[in-house]
Amino acid sequence: MSQISFLIPPPLDGEKPAERTAGCTHVVYPMPNIYELIVVANIEKEGYSVTYNDFVLSDKSRDDFEVHIKNDNSFVFCIWTVNLSIATDLEALKIIRNYHPNKPVVFMGPGATYYSAKFLLDENDYVVRGEPDDSVVELICSLFNNTGVEGLKGISYVRNGKVMHAPSYPLIKNLDNLPFPSRKHIQYYTFRNPKLKASPYTAVVTSRNCPYNCVYCVPSSLTFAREIEYKQIEHKKPPISFRSVENVNAELDEIAQMGYKSIAFVDDNFIWKADRLRAICAKLKEHNFQWGCQARADAINEEVAAILAYAGCCYIDLGAESFDDDILKYIKKGLNARQVYDAINVLNKYKVPVKLNILIGTSPLETKESIKRTLKQTRRLKVSQVMFNIVAPFPGTEFYNLAKENGWIKGGEYVPTDVQRNSILEYPHISASEMERILYWGNLRFFLRPSVIFAHISKFRSFNDFRNAWKALMIKFFG
Repeated sequence: MSQISFLIPPPLDGEKPAERTAGCTHVVYPMPNIYELIVVANIEKEGYSVTYNDFVLSDKSRDDFEVHIKNDNSFVFCIWTVNLSIATDLEALKIIRNYHPNKPVVFMGPGATYYSAKFLLDENDYVVRGEPDDSVVELICSLFNNTGVEGLKGISYVRNGKVMHAPSYPLIKNLDNLPFPSRKHIQYYTFRNPKLKASPYTAVVTSRNCPYNCVYCVPSSLTFAREIEYKQIEHKKPPISFRSVENVNAELDEIAQMGYKSIAFVDDNFIWKADRLRAICAKLKEHNFQWGCQARADAINEEVAAILAYAGCCYIDLGAESFDDDILKYIKKGLNARQVYDAINVLNKYKVPVKLNILIGTSPLETKESIKRTLKQTRRLKVSQVMFNIVAPFPGTEFYNLAKENGWIKGGEYVPTDVQRNSILEYPHISASEMERILYWGNLRFFLRPSVIFAHISKFRSFNDFRNAWKALMIKFFG
């Protein structure tokens, strides 16, 4: 009998399934939630047995989920929650309670961290706030040993009908002390990344958080949970934490031994010091991995581009957001349009493919004309892919406070929304529906150009590559 059950429920709210790693869109293509798998490994390190069931990737229904829950005799149920999954996860809680009224259910992730009280319906519900790796282990140990949770940090719970929020748990000082993600639980699921053709594919994270101050930013579900909790006490972003190069390279060795061929680095920013990058890239080159990462434009120079090219980097995700310097200044991006152009040029020189991220509506300075200029400029640039999103005023960000104070939120309050398709943001001079329309046509005009279609078709190595990329593109266009 398994003791701890990690669950990714099927969509139970009538919507598409939420993507729980980045945490702000519905699933376009499957990505392993590496943050959750580190938590799983940390629990297993303490000797507990864990099962991990993804009802989205296994294409299971509500009825399948109910049958599973009915027969699951685990002692604790755990769910990683993001804003877009809140409705589904609360429905999953009801189903669990139908069959197991007295068993502990533990929620973690940014959705549960910010909206803790929503998940605390009775005294058997718990929320692990912020960075959960160590605090969830302490909670589970207390539940198994029946020693009480009142002295624990980083959790929220109900006692005598009152919601209790324990003090925050300290940030993990040494990430090398954490185990590698427990990938054994996902070996039977198929993950795809259209930017990486080799299979099987996985994700790796080598650091936590980002020191920059973009007002809107929710770079990943772990980072967001970490920031929400830290800001409650310190009123600023948490410090960035790094794994050592030796620790990262040991994980890359393990991944190679497991047969993985491609890697997406999901750090908020992967590129920092050239020496660190060079050492990790040497290991990537040794194992001949296909790989890609996220980075800031101002981190790119000739030395960095040469290292990326040497190691066979298949894409680099750059956050441009806009090419208007006044808008970039307003959103506290910390760079200007010239730096974005320079980064793209040097990456093109070294033949490192660029994926550009453009964010619509980030500032009241934005107009329909300025957005269209940005989209037009994007089409002129030599980049392999673009992701267009509409900014969302996520609670816990500076932009949310600005939007609330100025009445920019449609309906007056945030509701979870897919930033790749929908807007709840409205300025006096540009409506939510207008931004959605510009986003839709921006996608069509970029991706349906003959030059883009030919460039991508020429990279496909099989019909399966084409089918996966086409499926992701149709989801992007039509949901």
